[in-house]
Amino acid sequence: MKNKILFRFLLRRFFSGCALVLLIVCGIIFAVTFVERLPSNPTMIAALNDAWTRLIEYIPLFLPLAIFMGTLVASYNLTRSSESVIISGAGLSPFQIARPFLIGAFIIGALATTVLNPYAVQLSSKNITETKLKLVDNKIWLREASDTGFVTLVAKSMHQNNQDLIFNDSVIYVQSPDFKLTDRIDAASVRLSENGLDTESAHIFDKDGKIKDTNWHRDTLIKPQTVLERYLQPNQISFWKLPGFIKQMAKIGVTVRGHLVQFWTLLFLPLTMIAMATLGVAFSQTKQRRNHSFGTKFALGILTCFVLYFVTNLFSSLGANGTLPPLLAIIAPPLIIIAASGVFISGFDSI
Repeated sequence: MKNKILFRFLLRRFFSGCALVLLIVCGIIFAVTFVERLPSNPTMIAALNDAWTRLIEYIPLFLPLAIFMGTLVASYNLTRSSESVIISGAGLSPFQIARPFLIGAFIIGALATTVLNPYAVQLSSKNITETKLKLVDNKIWLREASDTGFVTLVAKSMHQNNQDLIFNDSVIYVQSPDFKLTDRIDAASVRLSENGLDTESAHIFDKDGKIKDTNWHRDTLIKPQTVLERYLQPNQISFWKLPGFIKQMAKIGVTVRGHLVQFWTLLFLPLTMIAMATLGVAFSQTKQRRNHSFGTKFALGILTCFVLYFVTNLFSSLGANGTLPPLLAIIAPPLIIIAASGVFISGFDSI
């Protein structure tokens, strides 16, 4: 009964510390993003919605750091109020004290994967732009092959308008089945809808070099949803849809290493949160009653987190380009952090 009471007490302290850190960081990011997006939005409400969407997208980036800082804050508060002395006097080892922190970190990581990620994808998918697509030479390329020939579209930018996709500064090349160029269409704007490709006041060059300005339409098998599913970056696909998407893309021979890295990253996000909480527990170990070295440890811990962030991204890049298996690239860093932190805590406990 005593251990259960202590467990719930420490778990509340951990969640309070993480909530405080998240509230401060999210508040700063939201305010800065709101001010930044205000000039580019027609109303304040639109700017608020835009800032909220950006904030939800940013949270997974700084969530590991928030878990680490929240662990340090919770441990510091326990030390400052001498509650850590009472808890240690009850016979709990550092590993037993850390258990509620690790379970809390796992819960936060699981919620981020299963709830926050799908919600963020849903928000960001309401207005897809070229920044969320995989580009070639900083341009958008679409190509369709059919029995009637080939259609290739090249655009500098795009945005989503309800269910349609609008491509700006576009050039469309129409080829016959034997690859001969039959038409070139230059248009300031091209709309891709369920009915196909449409332009207004386009400059059309035929195979004889004649030019005419007119509207242009072509039925296509390419649909807006097809484009989004095929060309979206891995972080624009929900965790729940990634497995099916990876299988579908693998069947048609599309490289899915980046999507595999994203899937394993989300799947093992709870493990990453546990690793950061373990690291926070290791940095919070002290024999001082008032923990006067907290400021130094906090600064050193933040610096360590940035180094680990760089190393983790390096492993992810190695997994995405095929140097390392995606699963190994994602699971190795948190396991190394947990092992190193566990060794430090064990050595400290044996002093």
